Amino acid sequence: MEKKNILKQFQVEGDIASIEPYGSGHINHTYLAQMADDKKYILQGINTTIFKDTDQLMENILNVTSYLREEIVRTGGDPARETLTVVMTNDGKSYYTDEEGNKWRVYDFIEGAQTFDAVESKEDFYQSAVAFGNFQAKLANFPADTLHETIPNFHNTAKRYRDLEKAIEEDVKGRVAEVGPEIAFVRERSKELSELHDMLAKGDLPLRVTHNDTKLNNIMIDSDTHKAICVIDLDTVMPGLSAHDFGDAIRFGANTAAEDEPDVSKVSLSLELFEIYVKGFLEGCGGRLTPNEVKVLPMGAKMMTIECGMRFLADYLEGDVYFKISREKHNLERCRTQFALVADMEKKWQQMCELCQ
Repeated sequence: MEKKNILKQFQVEGDIASIEPYGSGHINHTYLAQMADDKKYILQGINTTIFKDTDQLMENILNVTSYLREEIVRTGGDPARETLTVVMTNDGKSYYTDEEGNKWRVYDFIEGAQTFDAVESKEDFYQSAVAFGNFQAKLANFPADTLHETIPNFHNTAKRYRDLEKAIEEDVKGRVAEVGPEIAFVRERSKELSELHDMLAKGDLPLRVTHNDTKLNNIMIDSDTHKAICVIDLDTVMPGLSAHDFGDAIRFGANTAAEDEPDVSKVSLSLELFEIYVKGFLEGCGGRLTPNEVKVLPMGAKMMTIECGMRFLADYLEGDVYFKISREKHNLERCRTQFALVADMEKKWQQMCELCQ
């Protein structure tokens, strides 16, 4: 079905001038729709392979953005720019299903702002930390347990470890023999992997609304002020732990090397960037985190990094079926990078804990 005909199923204003591919996202198919009167919309084809229940997905997004809109108005902000606005279909639904069964949604386009795929400056990293902290603060009183798990067990690190052990046992590609040191690395730390979830179960950590994909490119930065204004890509918003959101940002943004750097001697944790992110995140949270939540932020960074490494390793053993690769041992190199980062965090553990306090 033509994109223009799909867009016409939504409550959009004006005549359609053009619809072009937009952005650098890997999961959904995203297009920028330009109207004749200069109004713009984002048209998105939802990846139903990853997000299997579109009703639950869109219910999460509508509930969270509605709540955020009220909080933004209450604090004197601009809801049109500071949270996503879902455009409903002509019959009042949050998404449209085309003749081939594909699911589509539309958002208002946020003018005068942009995203960055990589940390170009320390200020950008700091701004993203403030934004994700502010996301925590604004949703602190939202009932997190009412949200659906759009990807079940997404940050259940102990479950990821069990998945890895299953991949080791099955060894479908005969690759286990070459990854002995990596397997040993994880097994040596296996007792730590349930620590955060155990604290949640005991009531030592609160359940929060978490974004679960806290990369820099999921923040809109104002083109004039260079301040972070809006958290986007809410598909993985679920119940979780604040340490997960903090930790994934550190894993991604405070590594001195690329995620798939083959030379692990280049991999280390930048304590300078770690400190910048801690400062911004806690500032954005505005005192909403409990003392225990602040205390386990370093553990969040370590767990998110080892979890990601385990996922890369399991995928390598299963024949590279989940993560896209561009060379033969790409997933193994990614795994080694994550584990090297974990090892460096362990060396710098005392400083990480002190910076969080």
